[in-house]
Amino acid sequence: MMPEVFGSPFMQKAFLAGILVSILTGLISVFIVLRKMSFIGAGISHAAFGGIAIGFFTGMNPLVTAILYSILVAIGIESTGRKGKISEDASIGIFYSVSMALGIALLSLSKSYNVDLFGYLFGNILAISRTDILLTVITFVVVSGFILMFLKELFLSTYNEELAKVDGVPVVLLNTFFLIALAVSIVISIRIVGIILVSALLVIPGATARLFAKGLISMLVLSCLTGVASVIFGLLISYQYDIAPGACIVLVSALIFFFSVAAKKKR
Repeated sequence: MMPEVFGSPFMQKAFLAGILVSILTGLISVFIVLRKMSFIGAGISHAAFGGIAIGFFTGMNPLVTAILYSILVAIGIESTGRKGKISEDASIGIFYSVSMALGIALLSLSKSYNVDLFGYLFGNILAISRTDILLTVITFVVVSGFILMFLKELFLSTYNEELAKVDGVPVVLLNTFFLIALAVSIVISIRIVGIILVSALLVIPGATARLFAKGLISMLVLSCLTGVASVIFGLLISYQYDIAPGACIVLVSALIFFFSVAAKKKR
């Protein structure tokens, strides 16, 4: 099975895209877990449905329209939450529901439910194109570069926002860029596991790493390793037993988490 899996062109693309996305979401996941932002990840991932529908309705690349739309949603959530007029969870709920309604409305107006839509809802890593690969590589370089470049500032603002402000960190601007990076990462991940499951990649690796990590760097490394292992074994199981790849990746990630919890208790 192994030579056949790694020798297949579409599986090679799947492994490449999956590993890049798993490292990307592994880095993001750490800050999602530490900042307790899992609901934001779920909200933006479902809001991306509106952006995807815009792509289908206008004939543009759905990934591109989803990225642009999700960035606007992320900025909107951060802006309304910062002004304090409504709570952050209420803001997420509003953008989430409006975006889903917009997506449904546009799809009903188009009178054509493209089969590719199911690939965005449930993931279809085996059908990713060269354009998807290119967008994944660009996103990986930009987002991972942003996180590594501002790692100290992100760490400080995560643990003590007031101290970060005193230390001269532009917290508001940094948080805005982080949410933009989160939005773009979510949209790129949608082609791997789908809108419904993408929030798992943003939470489980970071939560698993937190069980054993002794510092931020070790947590980042363990989170990325968890994501990469989930993608590799998830794809292998999917190929062997003909199971949906996105579901396999998430289930493997969940098994790693629960095994880690059990191992931690024994220790």
